[in-house]
Parts: sequence; C-alpha cells; structure tokens
Amino acid sequence: ALPGHLLRGLLPLLTVFRLERAEGAARRAGLSTQPIWRKLWDDVMKTRPPNSENITCWRKKFLETFFSNVLHGVLDVSSDWRLNDHHFSPLLHSSPHVSQLTLCNMLQGAVELTAEHNQKVLENLAGSLRILKFQHLLSSDQSIRRSLVLLLHRLIHHGSVSQVSMYSWPVPDTVLLVLILSMSAGFWRSGNALVYHSSPCGLCRKEDKAQGQESGQEQAERGRYDEREWSNSENQKGSPRALEEAGAEAKGYRADARLNSVLCGPRSPSLRNQACEEASSKVPCDHTSIQGGSSRCISDQLSCHPVLRKTRRRLKSAVGRKRRCLRRSKGPYADPEDLYDFVFTVAREDNSGLVDKNSTTEGENAENWTSSSPGSPCTGHTGCKKRGGSAGMFSLKAAHRFRSVSTLELFSIPLTGETCRTLSNLLSSWVSLENLVLSYNGLGANIFCILSGLRALSRHSDCHLRVVRVSDVFSHMPCMELVRCILSAFPQLHTLSVSFDLKNQLEGNRPEGNPSCSEVEIPESCLEQLEIRFPREPLHTAFLLPVLKASKSLQQLSLDSATLPCSQELGLLLEALRECNPNLKKLSFHDVNLAEHQKEVLLLLQDPILQEITFSFCRLFESSTTEFLSEIINTVKRNSSLKSLKLPGNRLGNHRLVALADIFSEDSSSSLCQLDVSSNCIKPDGLLEFTKKLEDHIQQRGGRIQFTHLRLFQNWLDQDAETAQEALRRLKAVCSVVNDSWDSSQAFADYISVM
Repeated sequence: ALPGHLLRGLLPLLTVFRLERAEGAARRAGLSTQPIWRKLWDDVMKTRPPNSENITCWRKKFLETFFSNVLHGVLDVSSDWRLNDHHFSPLLHSSPHVSQLTLCNMLQGAVELTAEHNQKVLENLAGSLRILKFQHLLSSDQSIRRSLVLLLHRLIHHGSVSQVSMYSWPVPDTVLLVLILSMSAGFWRSGNALVYHSSPCGLCRKEDKAQGQESGQEQAERGRYDEREWSNSENQKGSPRALEEAGAEAKGYRADARLNSVLCGPRSPSLRNQACEEASSKVPCDHTSIQGGSSRCISDQLSCHPVLRKTRRRLKSAVGRKRRCLRRSKGPYADPEDLYDFVFTVAREDNSGLVDKNSTTEGENAENWTSSSPGSPCTGHTGCKKRGGSAGMFSLKAAHRFRSVSTLELFSIPLTGETCRTLSNLLSSWVSLENLVLSYNGLGANIFCILSGLRALSRHSDCHLRVVRVSDVFSHMPCMELVRCILSAFPQLHTLSVSFDLKNQLEGNRPEGNPSCSEVEIPESCLEQLEIRFPREPLHTAFLLPVLKASKSLQQLSLDSATLPCSQELGLLLEALRECNPNLKKLSFHDVNLAEHQKEVLLLLQDPILQEITFSFCRLFESSTTEFLSEIINTVKRNSSLKSLKLPGNRLGNHRLVALADIFSEDSSSSLCQLDVSSNCIKPDGLLEFTKKLEDHIQQRGGRIQFTHLRLFQNWLDQDAETAQEALRRLKAVCSVVNDSWDSSQAFADYISVM
C-alpha cells in the first residue's frame, strides 16, 4: 500500500520474486514494470531477442526464457542478486508464464520435469503451455522415453498443449519419433497402463471411474429394456418363423463372439505377422478403421462395409485364426516394456505386406490417387490397398484415444517409408488437426502415402484441417498437380502452401500435368491464401485457372521461382485473377523474371482492389528506362487502395530510391503505408538524400502522411556509418525503420558474381 512515487523508486530494487509479487500493486498505482523487466533481460540474458520490436510483455518474455535456461542448465541463478532469493523457486515461480517450451538433445528437460519434486511445476505447465518444440534430438534409452511418455501424457492428453513442432533431426530414432507423433495424435494405451510416480495416472483413473459409472447405468437400462422385450415376445416365440429367426440370430451372435474372442485373445507374434500377410491380399486398406480411438474389434468393421459383408463368412476363419488385437495391460503396474508395445507395433513394417515396387509405376500411383474420389481406398505408392494387414492400423484401433494437438510441424526431419505409413495412419483420423506443416522431410515418392492419409481424413465430417504446408528439396510430382490434388480433397482449406527447390530428375520426362489430375473436379473452396514455389517449372495459367475459379474467396496469392513460358502468360494470369478472384488483396512474385513485362507490372500497380504488392528479386529495372520508373511512381501516386509496396532485390540503387520519395509528394493521393527496399544496393548518402526529400514532402503536406514503415535490410549502410546514423535518426522521426547490421563487402562480392 505504498504511495505511487515510493513504489516507483522501490520497484527497480526488488528481486525477481518480489517484483513478481508487486506486479498487482504497480498496476493499481498506474505504474508499468515493463522497463524493469526489459533491463533484467539485458542484464541477465545479455542477448537481443529476435523480433524484439514485436514483444508486448517483457515480463512474460523474461520469465519464459528464464524457465527454459534454468531447465537446461545454461543459467546460474546465483549470477545475479535479483535472482538469488531464498523464497524464489526458479522453475516453480516462472512456470505459470511459460506458453512455449523447447526440449532438445537427450531430453534432459523431460526427465527433470517429471521428477517427483517437480509435480507442481508440471501441473502449472499443463495449464499454461500451448506450444511444445523438440530440436536436435538424439537417441534415448528406455528410462528417458518413459519420462517423455509421462510428460506428453500430462501436457497433451490432460493439458493445454495445442502445437507440437520438431526441428533438425538428421537421423531420427524411429521409436522416439513415432512415440511423439502418436501421442500428439492422442493415441496411447489405455490410461491404466500409464504409471505416474509409481501409481496410475490420477486423471485417467478419475475418467475411468466416471466412464465406469456411466457404463453401469447404461447396462442397467439395457437390462430393463431387455426384460420388457422378453416379456413382450413370450407369446410369439412359439411360431415357426420366430424360432427360425431366433436360431439364425443366436448362430450369428455365437459366430461374432468367437471372432471377437480370437481377435482380442493372446496369440504368438508369429501368428500375428502371418495374419498381416494373409489379410494383405484380402482386406483393402481403409483408414476409416480408426474411428476416434474406438476399442471395438475388427468384426464390427467387417460388418459395416457392404463389400466386405459378402466375404465375411470366408474371412472369419482366416482372420480369426491369425490376427489379434494388442494385448491389454494386466493392471496399473504394467511391465515398463508394455508401455512401448504400441510404438513398436505401429512402427513395425512386415515385408510380407509390402507390394512389389516394380508392379506399379510412379505415374500410375499419381493417377490412382488423383483420379479416385475422396474417401476411396488408398492406392498410393506404398501399396496400402494390398497391405490391409498393416500392423499400424489395428494397433491404433486397440489404443485408447486421448486429447490431441491441433498443429503438427516437422522441419528438416527425414521421414522413411515406414514412418510415412505410420504418419498416414495417424492423419487418417486426426480430426482435431487444424495445421499441418511438413518441411524438408525428404518425402519423395512417400508423398502419395501422406496424401492417402489426408484423403481418408477429408471424409470425416468433423475434420478441422484448415492449413497445409508442404515443402521439400525435390518435387516428386508437378506443383500444380499436388495443389489440385490437395484442394480437391480439402475444399475447406484456408491456407495451402506447396514449395519445392528442385525438380526430381526422374520426373524430367513426365508431362507437366497428369491427365487424371486435370480431369479432377475441384469443388468450390474456402481457400484464402495460396502459395506455390515452383522448382523452375513453367507457370501455365491453364493449369492454375481451375484452382483460381474454385477459390472465389482467395485473398493472398504468392508465386515463387516460376518461369514464364511466353510473353503473354503473365497477361493471361492477370486477366484470370480479375475475373475469378475479386477479393484478392495481396499478390506476391518472388524470383520471377519480370524485366520484359513492364506493361503488366503497371497494370498490377493500378489495380483498385490489391492492397499489397510484392516484386521480390524480379529484375524490374534490369532493362528498363527512366521513363518506366516515372510511370511506376505516377501510377502508385494515383492508387489510393495500395497500402504496401515491397521491392526487395531489384537493384534500385541510390538514384531510384531518391525518386521513390515523390510517391509522397503534395499532389499524391497515395495511401501507401509500408515500403520495403531491402537488398537494393542502397548507400548511406542515397538514404540521407531520400530522407531529406521525404521530409520536404511531409512539410508541404502539413505533416499529413500515412507512411509508417520502411524496411532496409541488407543494404550497404556500413560504408559510411556516420552518414547512415544521421539518415536513420531523421527517418525514425518520420516512420518506423527496420534494418540490420550487414557486411556489405561480402555482399558486394556476391553481387558481382551474379551480374
């Protein structure tokens, strides 16, 4: 209850523990603690955080980073008196502020968080943590994996984690990778198989008890109903037809009971593998066998499919003899090995179930996937249709389904065929998944396996997938073909990004468009953002047109690294955009040679609908005259709808930058707020001249100007530090300036090398 002026002087003298406790009092007194937390960051962390200009709460930023550094042993709390408070428990008191956490290397952080003395820390994280990241993981032993199981179970299944991201794992441990993927998807053995601090998971135990009570009530009601039915049918049971129907029903019930008992009963591993081998030639792969983690046995699925019902009698003996569900845990104190049965089973691959890779060509694989309607059995590269006995599918069915995350991101993690099949099976029923990012995973032909899982997911009515991003070094199918395949299965997508660096050499002689894909009807979609990075493929508007026509709600379009096969192609694209996408607000071209398309560039700049235009490394001024620059400036001056113009990497130089200041002249009706002139060989004297000219225009307009942001990354401002500092100082009085420290000497060598 100190007066405000005393509290203002006291706050900088408090330890972190006391400062945190005084936060409420400072707020009530109208005082901000943000400068103190920012100074704490500078003194303790001694680094500049990325995107510091976007940090809105330095208190949260400090405590979150502090938690991570203490957890990984890279920060000594005795190094600063403000951290060294005997009342202060570093992990416990900072954990409520942690919304994202990164675990790396040998997962030491997982071991520490699941230790007995950190139970309260883990409970705090279960409520606050939203993003869980894994980076540079190494192989781990069973005890570490067990700690990871407990951590994921608490933070995902019984917590608030909504995003799991994995980065930079050059040689992934298959068991560990599948463990993280499966638990992120909500799959694991039933709750009583998880041992938490030498006792069953308390949250699972409560859920099991509640479900048991509900099940008991349902059974009691069913018993009363059966009694009524029995009494009502007593007078009719003597008729011959009734006796015949009763006999048939009893016979069918006994057959189903025998099938269930054999499928779910214990069986040797060798017989289980034989079951996969035999079933692979008879039962088509159907990802819908994974329905929300249901624990029903396979006989229920066989009776659900009209096609399979015809062969059910023939399949019963074969499947019943040689397949079983996963063995259930025998109690709350299960063998530690039993915790990993599911992971080993879902990751295992039976060679007997594989299709001969030479039996189907890659072109046929693509045609099979694209020509089949959404929801049809998988016929992709992995031969799923012929290997319906995949251990992954049925082990998923035997697992219990918990809460799952809504975002999965995999960056620079090679995915083998085995892992892709597992991921495909997980995706097929991951209805809570909203965002999927697969970046540089070396998919190759396994892209068809991922597509089959996505196609199976698309037929779930409660599917929430809205964002798909796929990027890799090599493309195994043309970009537009992949875009149309995904969009035809998921018209509800809001964002679709497909990016490849290079064209697969094996694909060199393939036609640009798969005939079957070009015939696929794309339903009207909800797509708002489309990004395509072509591996130096020609941009054919004819292939893009069906996508544009189906995407009436498209607001952002980005085309990267495409080649224009003829001079008319860009004009055809602009015409298609005007006709098909009236709501388009942002258009971006990157690394597309527009040097010979000055007319089309000017047409874009005068478009009355576009609010943001990007010409990035497009060689705009490579063969242009001064008249072209003047036309650009006059066009932008007359366009009142354009808010952002990005021109990085177009060799503007000093004189063109100075000329661009005329966009803000007194006679201009421009509403331009943001200008990006990064990587344009701009020197300090040119920037200073641009600044002076801009100041003159602002003065002539009485200070009325909407210009707010200028980006200057990777320019030659280090050649005269004093002049650059003066220019930046004067610019920052006008707008927000974002630049960096950059070594232009090396950049100049790179520039000369590509001229």
